[in-house]
Amino acid sequence: MNGQELKLPESSTLEDAIKVSNAPYKKGTAIGILIEKEDLRSQASTEYLVKTSKGEFKIELLDESSSSSKRWISIFKDLTELPVRWTNKDVLAFGPFSTDMEPARGTSEMERFTLLFGAGGGDAANTHIIVSKTRHSAEYGAPEDGVFARLISGKHVLPDLEKGDRILSIEPVVEWEKVGEHISTTDLSTKLENGYRIFTYIEIEIDPLAPEGAEFFFSVTRDGTFHIDYLSTSFISDHRFQGELVTYENFEARSTGSVFVRTVGYGAGKLFISTDDRTSSIMHSVIGHVVKGIELARMVENDQKIMVESVPEQVMLLGKSNADAETEMSQQDIEVIREGYTDDDGFIVKQSPSTTIEILHEKKVTVQGVDPEMLVRIELYDDLAPKTLDFFRHAVGLQYNPVGELPVMMTYENTYIFKAEKPAESYKEIFPENIPEKTIAGEIGVTNQAAKRAGMIGVKLNDDDLFGPTGERFGSTNIIGKILEPEKLKHFKDGDMMYILESSKEE
Repeated sequence: MNGQELKLPESSTLEDAIKVSNAPYKKGTAIGILIEKEDLRSQASTEYLVKTSKGEFKIELLDESSSSSKRWISIFKDLTELPVRWTNKDVLAFGPFSTDMEPARGTSEMERFTLLFGAGGGDAANTHIIVSKTRHSAEYGAPEDGVFARLISGKHVLPDLEKGDRILSIEPVVEWEKVGEHISTTDLSTKLENGYRIFTYIEIEIDPLAPEGAEFFFSVTRDGTFHIDYLSTSFISDHRFQGELVTYENFEARSTGSVFVRTVGYGAGKLFISTDDRTSSIMHSVIGHVVKGIELARMVENDQKIMVESVPEQVMLLGKSNADAETEMSQQDIEVIREGYTDDDGFIVKQSPSTTIEILHEKKVTVQGVDPEMLVRIELYDDLAPKTLDFFRHAVGLQYNPVGELPVMMTYENTYIFKAEKPAESYKEIFPENIPEKTIAGEIGVTNQAAKRAGMIGVKLNDDDLFGPTGERFGSTNIIGKILEPEKLKHFKDGDMMYILESSKEE
């Protein structure tokens, strides 16, 4: 199960295996079962797992027919206990060791996260494995086809490696053919048989070159799942954020396991996981790579969903108290600088830098706190008003963040009218939906497209048999949720900013 070998009694089920192994699993997600048959195993490997004293990374050969790739294949088993010789901002070098390569003069052009064999001083007895951290050119005494591989995961390990660290082992990644017999199921009572290989989740390593794309990924998969809205022989895709514009950041080949997002044109906002090798694209930005569980992505079926985890996890402090944020960040040695309302009970409504990658790189984050009385918890009726809530979450910022912003436009006679700063009504339709027969105190209403003031948001603190929460007739009003702390509204006046935090029904 997820690479862990288990011994279970006869007639054990998937549920039994999950409990015994304590495997990551999210209720309702699909589990993949590969029925192991030795003749389906592919011995030819282009990927290798390099384990070091600071963690592991995976590489992929670029051209198996090149002399440098052939050299790697013939000697990788002998490269254990290879030390870090030097490291700087551009490269990391392991060595030295002796090879039969023919050193050459001239500079080598290296893309970020590529590998080549270099000969120190032009001497093959002083060969090193050079791992590039940046795009650069330098003289490494390498032959013309010196670049032989690229990193596809474990990029976060490189900055931690220094002199004194070493390679512990190198193993080829042996894959299982996609045509193997398999099952994709959500039924935990499924009986297991000897030889089954089970996958309950996929783990994705975020690429440091895509900080904005990473936040988009975190938003799409906030519930810990990837939805299979479409599948083909070479990818699966999640369309929940289709229509959202995403910054293009990272141009690279969409190799097996690549996680990428379409950034332009029809289908912008679709999130993909590649299950086969595909070329790079100027319309698709690569934001990460599957490091565990690619088999599950290949077995899953349309309309199912799979559990996902990420490395690193998102750093999201919005909605937390100042005190809780400092406790959480101290575990990662990240400094928290308080601004605004700085008391321990202050609720955080902004963080800077805004992206996880930047925060982890700088080891510092500035947070903007507000008085807890300025933060109001709400419950939203997803089952009753899904289309209107799509507009609402975009307009107030809840699509990407756990805390939304609602400027108070006017207050009168126990009525509060809000106008979101983001004009989402210009691209999100608000058709009549969940129209009330009367206004219930504390419920949130949105003016629909049957009225001129479509997009207005309102709440009344008392029941009303004549008009909706925004002051419109009931036919022009969609009810989307309710305020869980209506007494807090009395603190607000015209021009104030109310911050909202979505709560589940269980809370």
